[in-house]
Amino acid sequence: MSAPDRWVRFETAGEGPRYGFVSGESIVPIAGDLFGEWRRAGEPLPLAGARLLAPVIPPTFYACGINYEGHWRTAAEEFGLDLQRTWPRSPEIGYRAQSAIVGPGDAIVLPSDVPPNVQVEGELAVVIGKRAKHVSAAEASEYIFGYTICNDVSARGWQFQDRTFWRAKNSDTFKPLGPWIQRGVDLASLVTRVSVNGEVRETFRTANMIHSIADYIAAMTRYITLVPGDVIIMGTDGHCPQIQAGDTVSIEIEGIGALTNPVIRSDAP
Repeated sequence: MSAPDRWVRFETAGEGPRYGFVSGESIVPIAGDLFGEWRRAGEPLPLAGARLLAPVIPPTFYACGINYEGHWRTAAEEFGLDLQRTWPRSPEIGYRAQSAIVGPGDAIVLPSDVPPNVQVEGELAVVIGKRAKHVSAAEASEYIFGYTICNDVSARGWQFQDRTFWRAKNSDTFKPLGPWIQRGVDLASLVTRVSVNGEVRETFRTANMIHSIADYIAAMTRYITLVPGDVIIMGTDGHCPQIQAGDTVSIEIEGIGALTNPVIRSDAP
């Protein structure tokens, strides 16, 4: 059976997380391996009655460094960085924490002591579909299962204060992911829009990257084995909007969907 175009991870009342695919206004549950052999498992369920979860919990969660010229320039201006030293001459890879992942509609919870400049980064997320090692750029598309959306929430004060991104980008709830995995995507036609409280704050062509997805997969698999379910988030463009408690942030990528999350502040000390 050929794979459907839209895959979800979801839960309904009385049931734990399950995978399924979207057919019209329904979810068709499956059993088996999303990235391998699977079968239908039960009757279709109303899409509107299901709670969508992060569509995948990646074995390893990778993140590209600066990968758009507009973000390179605006970040250098905002934070006083040297343009020439920060230009990504080759693909640069970082990591994000599984524990930071939440799904569509879940709250982004700002720690009580977070510095005031918390920003959102609307990013295309690539979901790997099969084991990849020593893959050429020309072959890279064969290893991609589909695409989803990530909000790479970033506490800039911590980002420059700490020696790593351990809390600036990896605090609990700082990585909304979703709403689903979309296959059959025309990358060249995608447009990303980042909105805060319904106001569009940044718009850019999603594929206008410094280093392409294929370049990244080729560079990574020279040293790292990618496995099914791994996720690579591809960076953002332009200026990153600030958020605060009470806001609602939405990242839309045409042809994939929209990821929307409210922002609250933690009461914990």
